[in-house]
Amino acid sequence: MPVIAYAQLVNPGCPVIFGAFVTSIDMNSGAPTFGTPEASKILWGAGQLARRLNLPFRSGGALCGSKLPDAQAAYESANTLQAALLGGVNFMLHAAGWLEGGLVSSYEKFVLDADQLGVLHALAEGVDTSENGQALDAIREVGPGGHYLGCAHTQANFKDAFWRTQVLDYRPYETWAEAGAPDSAALAGARVRQLLADYEAPPLDPGIAEALQAYVDRRKASEPDAFG
Repeated sequence: MPVIAYAQLVNPGCPVIFGAFVTSIDMNSGAPTFGTPEASKILWGAGQLARRLNLPFRSGGALCGSKLPDAQAAYESANTLQAALLGGVNFMLHAAGWLEGGLVSSYEKFVLDADQLGVLHALAEGVDTSENGQALDAIREVGPGGHYLGCAHTQANFKDAFWRTQVLDYRPYETWAEAGAPDSAALAGARVRQLLADYEAPPLDPGIAEALQAYVDRRKASEPDAFG
């Protein structure tokens, strides 16, 4: 709030974003905690302030204190992501890849978080009330006591009617076990390797690429202890 007021004094009318990075702390260790009910309540309150001031709201993210992309990371990140959606966040910083209170970035956590951001997008779209979404033609076609698996509406919509994960495993137990019983971290690791293998660098002017590489080399040479 004071920074917003100061920015307007220095440059009246300049665009600003109302931001709130919310965390509580563990009273035994002093370490920050994430995905807690207290943090969600503060985020929601800050969102109300942002809307009262008619400003875009920056907060949230896939925040967690876990050191691994495990159940703790999933629970805490899901709590924060859901709170951000319900709190009306416009710009979500640190939306993917966050571990150990932001001290670590994880490729596996990144793809898991990105997958869940697809859930948030689907929720934010709301309920489809279009003619196709209401599917009244399917109801008339099937009638009482029938099923919808083979009707025309299902055949036309089944490929994109539901959100589909790029990481999570929905196979039966036997099939999953035969594949090596991969957990979420293993599945995410496989997706990371696939994405890296399939990556194609966008076209870049050779002169610009050479200048960028020269800059990187100079920076590395100037800080040998950091990059050694």
